[in-house]
Amino acid sequence: MKICVLASGSKGNCTYIETEKTKLLIDIGTTSLHVEKKLKDIGIDPHDIKGILITHTHTDHISGIRIFIKKYQVKLYLTSVIYEELKTMFPILNYEIVDRNFEMDDLNIEIFKTSHDAPDSNGYILSSRNTSIVYITDTGYINIKNHNKLKNKDLYIIESNHDVEMLMNGSYPYHVKQRILGDIGHLSNRDCSNYVANFMGEKTKKIILIHLSEENNTPEKALETLEQTLLKHQKEVESIYIAKQNERTDVIEV
Repeated sequence: MKICVLASGSKGNCTYIETEKTKLLIDIGTTSLHVEKKLKDIGIDPHDIKGILITHTHTDHISGIRIFIKKYQVKLYLTSVIYEELKTMFPILNYEIVDRNFEMDDLNIEIFKTSHDAPDSNGYILSSRNTSIVYITDTGYINIKNHNKLKNKDLYIIESNHDVEMLMNGSYPYHVKQRILGDIGHLSNRDCSNYVANFMGEKTKKIILIHLSEENNTPEKALETLEQTLLKHQKEVESIYIAKQNERTDVIEV
């Protein structure tokens, strides 16, 4: 499997995933033009995208979808709750309701609920052949009932949104700080690192940290927190990547 985070942060999110038989995107919260350009940068024709998964309907995850699906006729795979939300925003003609696990060509997609202040919010386990990826963004915590299914995957793409001290000392209003820190907010560097250390196993080779706040975090703080936590738990990983708002990551293979 190949992965490239095309944009990640509070201003827009989009991730590209490829298997031998299919190509898909998770969210388009940046402009359609940005996604097209970044796909072409890695040699992918946007017309070859077979589907789009949607984690939730906040603007930084859906703002570019309407134009992209109109231009490229891509199918949306979305839960019934998300469908009911989106159809009030723009026409959706090519879609499939996926309230449970499903397959797309050679890709098995398992849906699990995350905890965010949106009507519906989802994470994904994407598996093809003997490789599995976990995708988690925008969640205040990860429910313990999902922990076992999230263990020992090849790659974790996970939110490391904020440094708690930077957030509390920053300029955000108090009620916004409380929202971010709460159970329907975002994962801090510390929370993210503890979850990863708990989930990862012998198969785990790579980690991508996503959705870093530009105001309440830095790539250096997110990386340092993760590295120290893994050291504490005597865990090792081959590579750690930090996704950025305006730059795509390398194409990462697992």
